[in-house]
Amino acid sequence: MTLDQIILFILLLLVFIFLIWGRWRYDLVAFAALSVAVIAQVVPADQAFAGFGHPATVIVALVLVVSRALSNSGVVEWIARHATSASRGLTGHIGLLGSVAAALSAVMNNVAALAMLMPVDVQAAKKAGRSPALTLMPLSFASILGGMITLIGTPPNIIVSQYRETAIGTPFAMFDYAPVGVICAVAGILFVTLVGWRLIPQARVAHDSGKELLDIAEYVAEVAVPEDSPVVGKRVRDLDAETEEAQVTILGVVRNGRRIAGMARLTELRPKDVLVIEAAPEAIEQLIGTLKLEYVRHQSAQDDLAGDKEDLALVEVVVPENARIARRSAFDLRLLARHDVTLLGVSRRGKRFRESVRKLVIEPGDILLLLGPVERLPEVVAWLGCLPLAERGITVLKRDKALLSVGIFAAAILLATLGVLDLAVALAGAVVLLVALNVVPLRELYESVEWPVVVLLGSLIPIGAALESTGGTTLIAAGILRLAEGLSPVVILAILMAITMSLSDVMNNTATAVIAAPIAVEIAARLEVNPDPFLMSVAVAASCAFLTPIGHKNNTLILGPGGYRFGDYWRMGLPLEVLVIAAGVPAILWVWPL
Repeated sequence: MTLDQIILFILLLLVFIFLIWGRWRYDLVAFAALSVAVIAQVVPADQAFAGFGHPATVIVALVLVVSRALSNSGVVEWIARHATSASRGLTGHIGLLGSVAAALSAVMNNVAALAMLMPVDVQAAKKAGRSPALTLMPLSFASILGGMITLIGTPPNIIVSQYRETAIGTPFAMFDYAPVGVICAVAGILFVTLVGWRLIPQARVAHDSGKELLDIAEYVAEVAVPEDSPVVGKRVRDLDAETEEAQVTILGVVRNGRRIAGMARLTELRPKDVLVIEAAPEAIEQLIGTLKLEYVRHQSAQDDLAGDKEDLALVEVVVPENARIARRSAFDLRLLARHDVTLLGVSRRGKRFRESVRKLVIEPGDILLLLGPVERLPEVVAWLGCLPLAERGITVLKRDKALLSVGIFAAAILLATLGVLDLAVALAGAVVLLVALNVVPLRELYESVEWPVVVLLGSLIPIGAALESTGGTTLIAAGILRLAEGLSPVVILAILMAITMSLSDVMNNTATAVIAAPIAVEIAARLEVNPDPFLMSVAVAASCAFLTPIGHKNNTLILGPGGYRFGDYWRMGLPLEVLVIAAGVPAILWVWPL
């Protein structure tokens, strides 16, 4: 091996390790690797940022904006509303909603499709009196499967298509993925509908993380302010240090039998005021002793909390990978001080946290229970980057522009499919129209783009190109062929799918596609066969991350709401991955013969 190859292999190994570790965000890891590669001169300085202008990066960003438009215009809401029914049985519900998720994922970002359908599924589970753990994992897997059907369904398809243009001269077209993608998606959805949900551990089915998190009645109490209390003359917000120490949340103030609006953070306390608080019994006792308060002997605290529903509201939200609060705490963001919103509880993989939640570092997949002024909660939830678990009412949908949005999107796809416009240009034109028509307001334009994915792609594309130009992909391909010596190209194709799936299960699927696509072409060249089936196998396999909650963002998104554990995914995911290989290899060879 040359020195450049050694440096690149070490860099990729470190990227692999840090992505599995998950301590630092994947975009930071990728950009750090790019910086080291440029400093070590294995990536030319004039190519350092070429990945950020690469067509794959641009298309991924534009697809995310179009996905926001389809959500904002109510298209997804309309489909979801007509696809759910409380009277439908469990198998029917999973089959229908899974099919809807797959269909939506074929034409929009699959993470966005799941984010829109997940509240629908949670509400359906609540109405049917069953745990959402039974249906959320099948829904997530169905949305991942649907992304394989079209070019824009998932970033790996875009990456593989653009690499094909580099290697062969022409990219995969919009619906070149459809025959193989549909076969794999149909097989997968049938499996999760008829068999998969039965493999979910019974311990998860017995719990409903969201319902348990909302059970706060036993923690609500009233305490009175006597004349000699040191809190007299202080504002409620001045008590933050004491309440933080005692692990108590002040929910509001009652004065002369009437509740003061909101959480009364700016209210100056007077004798005989009553504080409505939320805490464990021992914490209430500690606060009473510290601040010289008194118990209120009647049981009206819960009524006071709930009596002004137009003023205060509770909301459950799930934390996605790129949320502002992910890997930070409410204390770090000064959530209460700046926004008058209290973090009441956190549910993580079925475990509830009540103590010191303000300083708890929040992880992707957690469910948060927030309390705050009803008019400010939507804004704060959006600012945090979280997704509500109730049916969407936070964004005012532009339903009158639904048909227009669909028409603009369909026109862009048609022009790209017919070759009239390049896909990136067609999508860019659609985005301009959608913003001009205010379907995606200008303030949401940049929020719609998942910038960590853009940075990841922009950073890894130059490293992937360097790996290829230095002969690194040739070495890897030669190693795989040595291990598979004497086997037919069909078996090697299946092995490549299995290896790519394994990588995608533990690291970002976008990164997997960037690394695996050049290796696929190199293997095909050495076998002297058509590279298309090998590229197609990488596209399918990179999307199929079903064994862990970290392989795909959709799996992370359902972790908290489903109350799942890390080891739950493989029970349904492993047979599903085997099924995808069993269905995918013949389908690939039928459509793309060797």
